[in-house]
Order: sequence, then structure tokens, then C-alpha cells
Amino acid sequence: MQILKVEEKFNNKKICDYILYKFPALNRNTLYKALRKKDIRLNDIKISDNIDIHTNDEIKIYILDEYLYPSSKKLDIIFEDENILVINKPSGIEVEGNNSLTTLCKEYVGSFVKPCHRLDRNTTGLVLFAKNIEALEILLDKFKKREIDKYYKATVYGILPKKQDILESYLFKDTKKSLVYISDTPKKGYQKIITSYKVINEDKTNNTSILDIKLETGRTHQIRAHLAHIGFPIIGDRKIWHK
Repeated sequence: MQILKVEEKFNNKKICDYILYKFPALNRNTLYKALRKKDIRLNDIKISDNIDIHTNDEIKIYILDEYLYPSSKKLDIIFEDENILVINKPSGIEVEGNNSLTTLCKEYVGSFVKPCHRLDRNTTGLVLFAKNIEALEILLDKFKKREIDKYYKATVYGILPKKQDILESYLFKDTKKSLVYISDTPKKGYQKIITSYKVINEDKTNNTSILDIKLETGRTHQIRAHLAHIGFPIIGDRKIWHK
């Protein structure tokens, strides 16, 4: 049995959407079957419909763990030694938290393992894990000193006039409203962001470009917000960025 407590951002969402978000490996048909069998309880009441949930609701899920968690054998291990583990993260799973990539790595390693950086839930790419405290401290220090570069690949709408550029703007994150604002001029509370890009492919028929991106600074949603700010949003990004 798994017990979940609904966070505020999922208020008024459907219970199935919430459970699938928490357990990305769970098959939708398996979830609906459990619902029909009343193996899911909302505030200790058995339910059989895909109803709305609310903040602080308690959900009990009576589904076997083998259906909830992806097997650690499915980890796409790129490199491993006694100090580090490099995993190719798939889309649809958090780096940290319940039922996350870190959870799977702990099952695989069987001892200490910590991520040295993050990727968004729906972003694929390499995640570097430390397998001991000493390695973690060294790697975190190298990230802090920018001795390790981070490169990203993104497909955007539009054909960029410059085939490579260094973008500089200012970003403010409103944590209360979960909004990010971008400005071309310095403002109180805004932090400077620098994003470098190089166009590696263009598709003029579909009006899209593929970019190789390097973060010179690392702020929340920096790449997504910065590219949208200059008029070339990432394909599939539905978030509204504010100026």
C-alpha cells in the first residue's frame, strides 16, 4: 500500500492524473482496473470513479509495488565506477522525491547515492550521481565553480536570425505564484541570466530549429524562459512566461 497526501498545486485535479504523475511507470489500464475494484481510497473511503481531489486529501493505493515502480534493471547506465554513476534520464520521472530516479539508483547501488544536479521531469539527458560523500562534495564544488559545463539540446519554433549567440537578460521567480518573469534591464530582485546557443539544424518547412545550448548561469527554468523571451519557445512548452 502507498499513501499520498495531495499537494496544493494538484487541488481540483483528477485523482487518476495525480496518481499517474506520482507513479509515471504505472500502466493506465492497471490504474483503472484498481479503481473499478475499489483498491483506491480517498480519505479512507473506497472510490470507483475518477473524481476530483483537493489539497491535503489522503489517497491510499492498494496496487503492488511491481506495478508502481519501474524496475531498476531499466536504468540506462552510461558510466559507473566506485565514485560516480551517470544515468540517461527518461522523460516523465523526477530526479529526486518519491518514486524518482534517485529512488531507482538507491535500489541499484544499495547504499549512498546522491544526484549532483537536476533535470526537469519531462527533460531527458545525463544525470551525474555521487556514490559517496567525498565524491559528492568534490562534484558539487566543481559545479559551483563552473568547472563542469552543462549542454542541452532543444527544438524551438522559428528560424533564428543568428546562428549562434550569447543571450543576457534578468530573471525573477515569484515562488508564491509559481511564475517566472524576464526583463532585458536590471530590476530589483531580478538575477542576471546568460544563455549561449548554437543552431545545429533548421527545418524551414516546419519552421523549427534545433539548438545546442550552454548554460552560463543556472536559474530556474532559464532555458525555457530565455528562449520564449526572445520569441523562440521550446516546442511543447505550454508555460506562459511573463515580461
